[in-house]
Amino acid sequence: MTRCYTMLKPGVVNRRLVGEVISRLEKKGLKLIGLKMMNITPEMAKEHYAEHAEKPFFGELVSYITSGPVVAMVWAGDDCVTLVRKLVGATKPAEAAPGTIRGDFCIHTNMNVIHASDSDASAEREIKIFFKDEEIIDWEDASAIYF
Repeated sequence: MTRCYTMLKPGVVNRRLVGEVISRLEKKGLKLIGLKMMNITPEMAKEHYAEHAEKPFFGELVSYITSGPVVAMVWAGDDCVTLVRKLVGATKPAEAAPGTIRGDFCIHTNMNVIHASDSDASAEREIKIFFKDEEIIDWEDASAIYF
């Protein structure tokens, strides 16, 4: 079982779509093991988006995710990152298929509605930025045999 970090960005919170997005991930059979609403500091945002630091859109990324509360989550499941990325859809809204989270709820790339780790290594790095070890609750899933 692997883990994936996801973050619902301020636009999702503002549009009252948090429950809809969480529901899609739960319905897939993924296990929610970390959840919190928070305001991200500019320092956290810069650490999170460090790989984009030299790109022209870096300032917009930092500005957007610090503009309001986000919902930070950790999901667990078999090949979790791959599954979450399929549910989330392509980064560019015009390329995101209908039925995916971005395909259904996102219009502008710079106002993307959700972040999802792109690899197991990034998931572990990102989880450490936003969660303390004791905030991850890896509970026993009695219904896991049905998925």
